[in-house]
Amino acid sequence: MTRVAAIDCGTNSIRLLVADADPATGVLTELDRRMTIVRLGQGVDRTGRLAPEALERTFAACREYAAVIGELGAERVRFVATSASRDAENRDDFTAGVLAILGVEPEVISGDQEAAFSFTGATGDLPGHEERLVVDIGGGSTEFVTGRDRVEAARSVDIGCVRLTERHIRSDPPAAAELAAVRADIEAALDLAAETVPLTGARTLVGLAGTVTTIAGIELGLPAYDSEAIHHSRVSRERVAEITRELTAARHEERAAIPVMHPGRVDVIIAGALVLLAIMERTGAREVVVSEHDILDGIAWSLVPAAG
Repeated sequence: MTRVAAIDCGTNSIRLLVADADPATGVLTELDRRMTIVRLGQGVDRTGRLAPEALERTFAACREYAAVIGELGAERVRFVATSASRDAENRDDFTAGVLAILGVEPEVISGDQEAAFSFTGATGDLPGHEERLVVDIGGGSTEFVTGRDRVEAARSVDIGCVRLTERHIRSDPPAAAELAAVRADIEAALDLAAETVPLTGARTLVGLAGTVTTIAGIELGLPAYDSEAIHHSRVSRERVAEITRELTAARHEERAAIPVMHPGRVDVIIAGALVLLAIMERTGAREVVVSEHDILDGIAWSLVPAAG
């Protein structure tokens, strides 16, 4: 048994998982899992740099996480940084700050590495061995991975909910032309993904990250966010389409009033929902299986030598 701490810092959020990993049984026993919206990728698509206020929000979360890791006594820590920090000219400022706070250097991983971690985390507790397409809709990018017990093909493309929102959405609710521009970017990115990853043929579509889990929470009618209820729930393509239409027609305050909606996701959920719906339409998936286990779980397992 090894106690590990995994940190995933994306474009919109930073998340921590502290868990006991048992490679003999393949069981990851969660001790603490938390998420903070820091919007590290604020303006990166436009400026190419991490904003000072975004860095400070992220460092504040890192200080909180360092205290949790110390209290729980994790033996190994890994900090993985994804889309926003890949794109930023001043990512050295980010690296130095994280190292000073947590004592580990953030690893700015490739999209393919991100996809592999997501696949490992998402499929570890799914029954059966059928072909799966795992999609991880992040703030700056979306990862596509296919495989059964291992990754067979993977591709990361730059369609994330923060990136698309900042690039195209100015109105509240969004104008038809803005939604069309978002959808055009998504379709172009799906064409790129399809060059590497077969988007049709997988028996199961597995969806990860905040956009997908929020839509699942809306479908379930939850009075508050409940990760246990959401994990392995299923949402049909028809309901994803209906929820997307409702979100695109709603004003900011109406979206904010949805019980399962995190305040930091209110302004980017429309773009995320459009990504999920387009994926389901392109793949022909009738439903999406929602997983609360994702890249964090994959990072955690990477810290256990016997687990690979």
